[in-house]
Amino acid sequence: MDHPADAPAAPSAADFIREIITEDLRTGKHNGRVHTRFPPEPNGYLHVGHAKSICLNFGVAAEFAGLCNLRYDDTNPTKEDVEYVESIEEDVRWLGFDWGDRKFYASDYFERLYQYAEQLVRDGKAYVDDLSADQIRTYRGTLTEPGRNSPYRDRPVEESLDLFRRMRAGEFPDGTYVLRAKIDMASPNINMRDPTLYRIRHAAHHRTGDAWCIYPTYDYAHPISDALEGITHSLCTLEFEDHRPLYDWVIEHTHPPYRPRQIEFARLNLNYTVMSKRKLLQLVEQRLVSGWDDPRMPTLAGIRRRGFTPEAVRDFCTRIGMAKKENVVDVALLEHTVREDLNRRALRALAVLRPLKVVIENYPEGREEHVEATNNPEDAAAGTRRLPFSRELVIERDDFMEQPPKKFFRLAPGAEVRLRYGYILKCERVIKDGSGAITELRCTYDPESLSGQTAARRVKGTIHWVSARHARDAEVRLYDRLFQSPDPGEGDRDPITDINPRSLERLTGCKIEPGLADAPAGTRFQFERLGYFCVDPDSRPGAPVFNRTVTLKDTWAKIAGRQGEKVEK
Repeated sequence: MDHPADAPAAPSAADFIREIITEDLRTGKHNGRVHTRFPPEPNGYLHVGHAKSICLNFGVAAEFAGLCNLRYDDTNPTKEDVEYVESIEEDVRWLGFDWGDRKFYASDYFERLYQYAEQLVRDGKAYVDDLSADQIRTYRGTLTEPGRNSPYRDRPVEESLDLFRRMRAGEFPDGTYVLRAKIDMASPNINMRDPTLYRIRHAAHHRTGDAWCIYPTYDYAHPISDALEGITHSLCTLEFEDHRPLYDWVIEHTHPPYRPRQIEFARLNLNYTVMSKRKLLQLVEQRLVSGWDDPRMPTLAGIRRRGFTPEAVRDFCTRIGMAKKENVVDVALLEHTVREDLNRRALRALAVLRPLKVVIENYPEGREEHVEATNNPEDAAAGTRRLPFSRELVIERDDFMEQPPKKFFRLAPGAEVRLRYGYILKCERVIKDGSGAITELRCTYDPESLSGQTAARRVKGTIHWVSARHARDAEVRLYDRLFQSPDPGEGDRDPITDINPRSLERLTGCKIEPGLADAPAGTRFQFERLGYFCVDPDSRPGAPVFNRTVTLKDTWAKIAGRQGEKVEK
């Protein structure tokens, strides 16, 4: 039984796609049905660009009380894998959508696709061609010159039918023949110049095994799969706009039970990012990243591991909307959306990434107390927690300068600073090792200055800290953008050459408040004054690993501004 698509996000603002669907419903087109599909090819992991399509297809189906299928366009067995199928389903579910009992594969229709192809041959609309792939490209012509008919274009129907059946039977090696549509070699649209419908490929398929040695092309299988499933609105990205006449031609000449309408929208392009599965696979295969789920990757698996929430990704897709023309979205908007979301939901915590020891000389040895800390100022229901405080602390090394500049409101010799949730601290002495490196600060505290007390004194600076006696060790991975320039593939440049050498910094020996030591993988925190962090699956009991999800502010905007780049907000 079919169930309406689940759409956890709020309805999107009106756009040209929703206007088309609204008009179709008004006029009774498709008998008042709305049925979409998300049709990934299982040849890689999904990235944030696919999130836009997922939210669109499942979203409009839910908004118009329709249905949305999950269908794998699995027509290329040499590049497909069950691993990709499983990852795609995990990603769609993570985003909050459910296809119910409507999971399909193009391979479900291989026999029907073949029968439709035989009918095209019998109708004189397709023929078997002996030309090689290189020869077909030569005969196809250019954007300014028409193509030439293949010498085999007028092959008798019975001969083509016989060869096509023998292709299926496995009599010929790869590349010997192809089945081509007979359309128009002089068409201004190169896609209509007798496109290939079937090719010989002796390769095992992840679902059908060795049952087939000929496989349909995407342009042939996709429209028929849509039609067989009763899709009403086939939503795809702009690179398929020139393929729409072929989509319609296939539907018109195979006569399936339904006639879908293809509608194109602009794909999601992010600066500082590569949105090509082929290039992403190259990064994985060359071990430039740790895998498809490396937190620097734009894959949904990668951003999930980094700590992005599905709510933030859906919100981002709503904000960028649907456009008819290609554009580039600033990745800063995605990061800003993540910050807004995590600010509302992430618990606050204290962590010190580059520790510097502090001894409070006038705090009694052996004494220990607890101070009250807010879990999330944006969420009153999150409550408070108690943090241990003792004579020895650790602070961020960057929060101390021996010779500070003006307006340095952190710790310095003779200067005072407030400890977050704690007392006012004054630096009295600096301890150094034999090389002159600072190893320890000797300080005093004002016992009447505990944060929250009515009579507490005010100072300009506040820094975070962790009690040295109670701190737990952690590894922290500081992730940054994977590429250095806004357009890593600009011109003929290989994006791989634009890798940011500082995209990952691993810090060991970081100190965290004790309550974080056993946090489950995927738990998100705001490390106060440092950014948003997420517990990585590499964590082990008592040995947590944290990934930086995003900084508290868009530091790249400042960098770009200094370099004279335009940064769009």
